Amino acid sequence: MQSLSPRALIFCLWVALAVVTWARPGAALAQPAADLELVIAVDVSLSMDLDEQRLQRDGYVAAFRDPEVHKAITSGPHGRIAVTYMEWAGPPTQQVVLPWTRIDGPEAARAFADRLETVPISRARMTSISAALQFSGRLFETSGVQGIRRVIDVSGDGPNNAGVPVVPVRDELVAQGVVINGLPIMLKLATGFFDLADLDRYYADCVIGGTGAFMIPIKEKSEFQTATRRKLLLEIAGLAPPARLIRVQAPAEEEKMDCMVGERQWRRYMDGRFPN
Repeated sequence: MQSLSPRALIFCLWVALAVVTWARPGAALAQPAADLELVIAVDVSLSMDLDEQRLQRDGYVAAFRDPEVHKAITSGPHGRIAVTYMEWAGPPTQQVVLPWTRIDGPEAARAFADRLETVPISRARMTSISAALQFSGRLFETSGVQGIRRVIDVSGDGPNNAGVPVVPVRDELVAQGVVINGLPIMLKLATGFFDLADLDRYYADCVIGGTGAFMIPIKEKSEFQTATRRKLLLEIAGLAPPARLIRVQAPAEEEKMDCMVGERQWRRYMDGRFPN
């Protein structure tokens, strides 16, 4: 068999590359690079009071107006991030409030904050962190950028009590390289049927995950703004958080949290309403 000339070989390789590119829609259209793809997923279940929901929203609005956050955004290798903001409650309730937005400086960040401030806040029944994470994971497919890091920033005031269990969903996302950080909201005494006194432990053991994953509990209303700003700064800059914020694994002598506690609470509640 006659060998190909160098020119013919190069031509064949070019044709083969063209065929592969044609077979992968969009492969030839390189997405712009970004330092971070960030999904902000906030709890709007009925257990959140209206004032708590407003404080939660205002915390993110203030953070995107903060000069230190602007500095963190522009200090990365690419000087830009992509952000989307969504609200969640039970399994049927996941709603994108602001679609993917590229932020490359103070003007774009303030515009994002201005839009976020004016959108009405939803309310819905149940708490499905697992459905929120599944929905958030799918959002990365439409970010329009190629981020160095992918992060889901999830906040809430209770454990998963609807939908599929949260741990397998968390683990699947982490296996895909996604980092999940948490903002457990612990403003009230755990006196209600669905309350959880150690929600921070639940988030540490059952919700957050990935390299450098962390959580910042909110235990006072005044902490909404400072905690949200601090978390965004760490996420945008890609900095390692202080060790006391990282609790992906409990110490060996500490018993692991029951990651089905929310589902068990709901079952006991339903059994009480509809006894056999």
